[in-house]
Amino acid sequence: MRYPWLIYAALAFAISWGGVLLVIGSGGIPGTAAQFETLLPFVVLAMLAGPSVAGLLSTGLTHGRAGLRELLSRLLTWRIGARWYAIALLTAPLSVAATLVALSLTSPVFRPGILTTSQPASHLLFGIAAGVGAGLFEELGWTGFAVPELRRRYGVLATGLIVGLLWGAWHFLVVWWGSSGTSGAVSLAVYLPAMLFSFLPPYRVLMVWVYDRTGSLLVAMVMHASLTASVRILDPLAISGVPIVTYNLVLGAALWVLVAVVALADPEQFRPPR
Repeated sequence: MRYPWLIYAALAFAISWGGVLLVIGSGGIPGTAAQFETLLPFVVLAMLAGPSVAGLLSTGLTHGRAGLRELLSRLLTWRIGARWYAIALLTAPLSVAATLVALSLTSPVFRPGILTTSQPASHLLFGIAAGVGAGLFEELGWTGFAVPELRRRYGVLATGLIVGLLWGAWHFLVVWWGSSGTSGAVSLAVYLPAMLFSFLPPYRVLMVWVYDRTGSLLVAMVMHASLTASVRILDPLAISGVPIVTYNLVLGAALWVLVAVVALADPEQFRPPR
């Protein structure tokens, strides 16, 4: 296969979106708030099946048993130095927290959710559980298969952009389905791109850089888990409409600044392969 990462992406989208459509049935898109609250756990399970199953299938079909053994080897690579674990764990919460602190100076609507919820313990545990699940199952495909295949042809920046855009687009159906409670008066033509492509591509570039320097699929899973947990724990609870679009755009801008800083500090890693 000349472009195996495209085959992987097609499988991931087909499995995830097909499963989501089966779960939501004839309820329609966007769904109601009641449908979103009731069906969300099952929708999430359907979504997570896509990257994990597609990643394992693509690895087996493309590289056979040797590829699956190599995937396991990268998953078990954990001796990489404490600083890389620190980067993987802290990049997301520090970026999200700094963005919300800055924005909360303009409006209390941006106060972090963990500070305003009536059940902080369960809120925290739910965020951590969501992060672990997303990091484990999604990265079996995105970093387990797509990133290494793309790195054969492209540099860290191009690989991160391609996977980041695919990653954002992969969320499209669920974000659209749940948009009735959060889009407010903002047009979906503005809301959906802001939610899907503001901060996911730059964060994926950073993930590809960390993976490139460590070779550890485990650390990529940790870094993804940190992002998902951070937004679940810190995102403002009642934010919608213009504020949520503003928050996503500012977070994305902050992460792009961080990408620029990393590229200047480590230019060799950002050069395309010869």
